[in-house]
Amino acid sequence: KLYVGGKQQRPDGGYSRPILDAGGKLIGEIGEGNRKDIRNAVEAARKASGWARASEHNRAQILYFIAENLAIRADEFAGRLVALTGARRAAARAEVEAAVTRLFTFAAWADKYEGLVHKPPFRGLALAMNEPIGVIGIVAPEAPALLPFVTLMAAAITTGNTAVMIPSESAALLATDLYQVLDTSDVPGGVVNIVTGERMKLGLELARHDAVDAIWSFGPEAMATAFEAASTGNLKQTWCETVARDWTSDAISAGRDVLARATQVKNIWVPYGE
Repeated sequence: KLYVGGKQQRPDGGYSRPILDAGGKLIGEIGEGNRKDIRNAVEAARKASGWARASEHNRAQILYFIAENLAIRADEFAGRLVALTGARRAAARAEVEAAVTRLFTFAAWADKYEGLVHKPPFRGLALAMNEPIGVIGIVAPEAPALLPFVTLMAAAITTGNTAVMIPSESAALLATDLYQVLDTSDVPGGVVNIVTGERMKLGLELARHDAVDAIWSFGPEAMATAFEAASTGNLKQTWCETVARDWTSDAISAGRDVLARATQVKNIWVPYGE
């Protein structure tokens, strides 16, 4: 099923697609999302805008809770990775542990990624405040299967955004397993929404949707070009990478550069006299 508004939902079209394990055997099925499912997910994300007003401490606590609950099920997720990708057990376990660590990292950032105070060329100050963008549509890379998905989700919601996530097609069962973790981690409904299916088709619907404020994608150049062209209707912020990223590096994938993609800066000018 899909995960929309904090609930598991059947896809609007009623279709599903088979998921095969590394040996080519049927291991499960995922819902085939369509345009209506994207619309429902975006509406749910919009309704969850109160997440932006939650305190940084509260957001951090929920991210810590997600990390702790994922850690409890680390063996289960590692087993799923082995089945889907054919990875060695040790490598799969390392990816799950990296995902848990990444959640802890972003939880720690939640109340520390603050703004700046600038001194403009007149008697006054300029406060640069980091604020959430709004609804972010995220098309996760096809591989690796788990760590990028968790990284992008955490980066978006740490700063107060809500997210509509499109997971890897071949390993989408990891995303549907993950929403069970979200269900038990006090994540408000609509903060994270997961629609499974064809990444290109669903990503285009997100890019065209005027209620989506930013689009992130990680895939081939044709995908990035299509999403950037489709996003011009409401001048979305775009982060469309076509080059493989080192998802294991905290410096590259868990620092200020990633958080900057999830925020916009509001300047407040404060003049003062003699």
